[in-house]
Order: sequence, then C-alpha cells, then structure tokens
Amino acid sequence: MPSQSGNNDRDIRGSLSLSLGRLVDNLFERFSSPRHENRNRRILLVATAIILTFVIFPRQEFMSVRHEAGDIASTDIRATRDHLLEDRALTERKRKEAENAVPFVYSFDQQAAAELVKRFEQALVVLREAATHQQDAEQASVDEALSDIFGFAPSRAEIAALMRLGSSSELIEQVSQLADHLYSHKIIADKGRFAADSAHGITLVDSRSGEPLGKMEYAVAPLSVEEAGAALKEVRIAAGGVSQRETESLKGLVAKAVKPNLSFNDDLTIRNRMQARESVRPSYIQVKRGEMIVRVGERITEDQAQKLEMLFAARHGIHHLFTAIGIMGLVLVLFYFPYRFARKNIRKFNPTSKDLLLIALITVGLFFVFKIGMTVSAALGTPFPSIDTHDYFYLFPFAVGPMIIRIILNSEVAMVYAAITAPLLGIMFNNSLFVVVYALLGGIVGAHGVRHCKDRSRIYTAGLKVSVVNLAMAFSFQVMGDSFLTTQTLWSAAFALAGGIVCSAIVTGVIPLIETVFHYVTDIKLLELSNLNSPILRELMVRAPGTYHHSVLVGNLVEAAAEAINANPLLARVAAYYHDIGKISKPQYFIENVGGGENRHDKLSPNMSALILISHVKEGVELAREHRLGRPIIDIIRQSHGTALISFFYGKAKNVATEGQTVNERDFRYPGPKPQTREAGLVMLADCVEAASRTLADPTPARIQGLVQKIINNIFIDGQLDECELTLKNLHEIAKSFNQILAGIYHHRIDYPEPAYKEKDKTPGGKKTLEGSDNEQTKTPSDRDETPKKGGGDDLRRLGISR
Repeated sequence: MPSQSGNNDRDIRGSLSLSLGRLVDNLFERFSSPRHENRNRRILLVATAIILTFVIFPRQEFMSVRHEAGDIASTDIRATRDHLLEDRALTERKRKEAENAVPFVYSFDQQAAAELVKRFEQALVVLREAATHQQDAEQASVDEALSDIFGFAPSRAEIAALMRLGSSSELIEQVSQLADHLYSHKIIADKGRFAADSAHGITLVDSRSGEPLGKMEYAVAPLSVEEAGAALKEVRIAAGGVSQRETESLKGLVAKAVKPNLSFNDDLTIRNRMQARESVRPSYIQVKRGEMIVRVGERITEDQAQKLEMLFAARHGIHHLFTAIGIMGLVLVLFYFPYRFARKNIRKFNPTSKDLLLIALITVGLFFVFKIGMTVSAALGTPFPSIDTHDYFYLFPFAVGPMIIRIILNSEVAMVYAAITAPLLGIMFNNSLFVVVYALLGGIVGAHGVRHCKDRSRIYTAGLKVSVVNLAMAFSFQVMGDSFLTTQTLWSAAFALAGGIVCSAIVTGVIPLIETVFHYVTDIKLLELSNLNSPILRELMVRAPGTYHHSVLVGNLVEAAAEAINANPLLARVAAYYHDIGKISKPQYFIENVGGGENRHDKLSPNMSALILISHVKEGVELAREHRLGRPIIDIIRQSHGTALISFFYGKAKNVATEGQTVNERDFRYPGPKPQTREAGLVMLADCVEAASRTLADPTPARIQGLVQKIINNIFIDGQLDECELTLKNLHEIAKSFNQILAGIYHHRIDYPEPAYKEKDKTPGGKKTLEGSDNEQTKTPSDRDETPKKGGGDDLRRLGISR
C-alpha cells in the first residue's frame, strides 16, 4: 500500500508538472508569436524602461529620509551635480525684515467734523417736521429716524433738549465750533494700539479717496473717544431760554455722536507688507558637484541640515519629472541602439522574444536587489561607522547578470548585456564612474569564466576569477583616491574577494530555477540529459534496441565532429541520443529493430510506409515536450531529417504506379525544417552515415571513406545544409572525423587460429555449438559494391582526405 500511494503521489506531481510546463510553454509561444513579435518586443522595452526608471530614481540620499540637526549621518552625502539652491532661511529672514520695515497704515477722515454737523442738521429737520405735522407724527417713527441719523437711539431728555435748542439759530454754529475743536486733536478708537504702532511708524491715507497723506504728525496728540467726551464738559453753550440741565443733555448727545476720525487700515497694511515681502529677491547658495555635504558618522549641524533640506527640496516637483523623463529616455536609448547594432553586426546575436523576456526579468530583478543593497549599506553606516558606505559596493554581485546570460544564451548576448547595464548601474549609484568600470569588467570576466559550463564547480571557478579582478580594481581605485594606506583598503579588498563568491552562489541557485521555469537547456542540464539511464532512453533501449544502439553511435560521431569544427560537442551528443525517440511508438516499422523478422512494410502501400516513417519526427517532438528536454533538443529532433527524401519508398511508389498516375515527391519528404544550426547539421550527417555504414560488407578504411564522402555529398547536393552554418571546410573536417570514428568501430581483428573445442552436439541445421566461442554467426559477404559510383556529387572534392 505505501508503495502504491507513493506511485500515485509521483503520478500526481508528474501530471501537475506537465500541466504547468504546458501552460508556461503556451504563454511563451504566445509572447513569441511571429504575428505580434514586434509589438510584444516594443511593449517589453517600454515596460522594462518604466520599471527601471522607478528603481534607479530617486537616488539613495534623496529618498524620504529627512535629516535633522543633531542626527548622526548614516552615509556620506555628496552633491551629485551643481546646484543653485535657494537659501530659504536667509530669504525668509530678509523678507521678514522688509515686511517689518513697512509702517502701519491708518485711515484719516478729514470730513469728520462736517459729517457730525450734518447729522445734527438732519436731526433738526426731522424734529421740525414732526412738530409741524404733530397730528400725523408718531413717536416711534421719530425715534427710528434719529437712530438712523446718529447711529444710536437718543434718550427722551436729549431729544427734548435738542428741540429746545433747535429753536435757536446759534445751535448749528456752536455744534460746528465744538466739532472743529474736538477733531483738531484727531480722535482714535484704540489709543493703546495707536501708541504701540506709532513707535514703529504710521502713514496716513484719506479714508474717502484712499490717497496717501504722508507720515503721521505728532504735534497734537490724538484723543480717545472717552477723552473727547470729557473735553465737552469744559465747553459752554449759550442759548437763550435753555436750562443748564438741557445744556448738559445736549453735550451728552454730542459726545455720543462723536466718531473716531483716525482708524487702523488692516487691508492696506497687509497689502503694503506683502508688496514689500515680494520685492525681496531669493538668496541662493551655490553647491558644486562632488561637494561633500556630510560624512558618515558625523553629527549633522544646522547648516548641513539646511543644505540637505534644500537638496531634498530641489529634487521634488518639476525636477522629479524632468529627471525621470531623462532617465527613462537614457534607458530606452541604451537598450535599443546597442541591440540594433548587435543584430546587424554580431553574427550570433539573435535573441528570441523569450530570450528578451528573460533578460528583462533578470535586469529588473538584479536592479531591485542592488537598490535594496544600497539601502542596507546606508543603514550599516550607523552601527559600523568605520566602514565607508562605498566599500560595501565592492560586495555587490554586478557580474551575476552576464554570467547567467552566458550560461543560458551565449557570449555575444552576455557582452552586449554587460555593456548596456554598466552605465545604468553607474547612474543608479549616484553617477559613479567607479561602478561603471567595476560592473563592466566583472561582468566580462564572469561571462568568460562560465563558457562551456559543464558542471557546478566551473561556476565557482569563474567566481574566483571575478574575485581576483575585483581585487585588482579595488586596489587601483584606492590608489587613485589617495587612500591606499588606510583601513578602507582592507575593507575594500575583503569585500571585493567576497563579491566573486557571492556571484557564484547566486548563479548556482538561480540557474536551476530558470531551467525549470523557462525550459532552457544549459550545458549543466545537457549533462543530466546525457545519462543513458534516463527514463526515456531506457524505454528506447527496451522497445527499440536497434534504434538505441544507432543513437549512441551517432552521438559518438557528432561529438568528435563537433570538437573538430568548434561546435558544442555536448549539445550535439545529447541531441543525437534523443533524435529518434519518436520510434518508440512503432519500433517494428524501422529496419534496425526488425532483425531477421517479418518486414511489416511489405503489407503496406509506399505512401503509408512513408507516412509512418515521417510520423516518428512529430512523435519524437511530443515525447521531448512531455519529458521537457528543452527547446534546443526539440529543434534538433525536428531538423535532424530536414526535408530529406525517403528514396526507397519513393522509388517503390513510382514502380507500382499505374499509367497516368503521378507520384508526388512531397509526400515522401520529411516536413522539415532543414537544419538551422551546426549541431543539427551534424546530427543529420552522422545519422545518415552511421545507418549507411551498416550496409558495408567489408568495411575497409577506403570503403568507409568513400561511403562518408558519398553520403555527405548527396546531402549537400540535396540542399539540406543550406540553412545552417556549416562551411565546406567544416564538411571536410566532419568527414575526416567520421572516417576516424567509423574506422575504429569497424577495425579488422587478427585472424587467430581456431581454438581447440569439443563438439557437444549439433543443431538441426547442422551448426555446432563451440565451447569457448562467442556463438557468433559468420557473416556472409555481400556481393553489393559499396564503392561510390561516378556521377551525382563525385565532382566535389573528396572529403576527409588530407593532402
């Protein structure tokens, strides 16, 4: 039961893995669809540029961290460019001074005395009309009219006194003299405030026209309303027939009617002060590029905090927008134009849409890691003030990106990638030329170190090479900075040595993840696939042993040939192992698996036989996808037969065709495509050569050489090698390599004398079983001459023969 449960769990996991793999494959195929390829690449370019813009900007010292006076600086902060910063404190101080220098504005009513007399005249008119039309007048309307005139309701005694005095012609003249006497002193509403404002300075404006009247003259001190009322007591009113009581009531009415003719004008004061404030120009502080604002571990002073605040403010608003647009434009330029140049001028630079997606994800992920590293290194300045923040940069794994891309793709793409990302890293690290050089050289050395990476140890060897180069650059930078004989040199050297090891560790952990998710086949993955005990090869060995043996021999042939022409021997050998796995489903329809048994093609039409042979390519592709062998293996399975003609069944079909019946050659050709790479071309050549070599009755070196020449010439003449990068020189080296391998396989043995044996019994056919022999049948020589005949490709130079 446990075993069955374990098998079920494995089956479930396998199904889930297969489903996930197919889902990922479908997504990649849609992204790489030729129909929308250009559009998808443009979208990817813009999206990557936008994300990198947000990651690169803002720089670390201009993040949301605010620096207050008295804080300890956690990192060195320099000005990254020339700044003309507004000194807001000084500007505000000057504006305050200009504002405080503006005198207060008071409104002066020069017609206040005449206005008072006019109100008394209006009151007398109301009283006279009320006396004339006494029968129609109502006391309430009179009181209301007087209230409107004086601004308050007079008492009954004041109204009575006004009526008595109103009969005298001298009343208005006396009220006018009294008003002139009072307003000659200027009457103020708030004498306390006036006294405080007069010390600062007061200017007068006409309350009616608003025209300025100049500064306040202090020859006669102003009176308050209360002082003006007290002054009335000393004034005597002479009117015939008026009692003293009525006279005092009249004085009280005049005292109540008196209004200040000098009042504070708040609006004009504020306006004048704002004009004075705005007239002051801002004060600026010039900060040069590279100027040290504060060093790590220092206590921030008031001036430094002010500069940091100004630098922080300078990066906000419209400056943020312009800087972001500039960075995004630079990212687009750095991505697009080197890419176009490489596509036109570097032969092996041809990344697919899937490759570009991987490169974009690697770039964004690494830049996020570097941004986090910058933040952490800045925070470490507080607990470790003796270590300069820039020393931590030597620890950053700048070489990871080129190393991963070199392992996954090729050296050309890795080189272009390193050249593009190094300037962007320099921008992110505060326009540091040191980071540009450090990242570029480290990436080049790391990519070179992982070439033909066939095991994990090579990655760490490459990491050690990166460490050595990092150390050399660290010493160089320290000498250039006149800080060679300091403790910073020791920290820089230690971090530089550790940086290469960090790169190796990250690459070792990331590569399997990329292989699984993106279905890339690296040399490390190829080594795993080269294990002949893999499930699919074991199944091939059991169900189609002839095909299995043929594939192993083809693998040996292509590996030697690939080494001879500097192709990828590992990829060629592994692809040869799997190129015929599609024969697993119908092994008995292929001659190498039949042996001496019945040939099933004898009962089939030539078209059906050709269809069965052609189908093994499609079935091989499906099996490769199911077992996730990777895109390079799948491509070689599809291309290993190219568009070759199945000549045997094509000839048979023409022989059995009736008169008038045409045989379409297309029906007897593999669907292709033709080999697109050198490795695919090698597999095709080795496959045909190894299969044909089995027909040699007497495999002498001369016969083998002639056979190899004939097969390669026929394939070349058929145009199967037109789309791969094999040259005539390569074909010569390949033929020479095939000759050596096949000569080793079919070498002659010494004809030893027959050993003594004891005849044990005889088989029905009369054959004897020999004790101590290999039980091998003696091969009957064939009458077929395998020497290439004249014609066809014989006019080509004989391949594999050194002069």
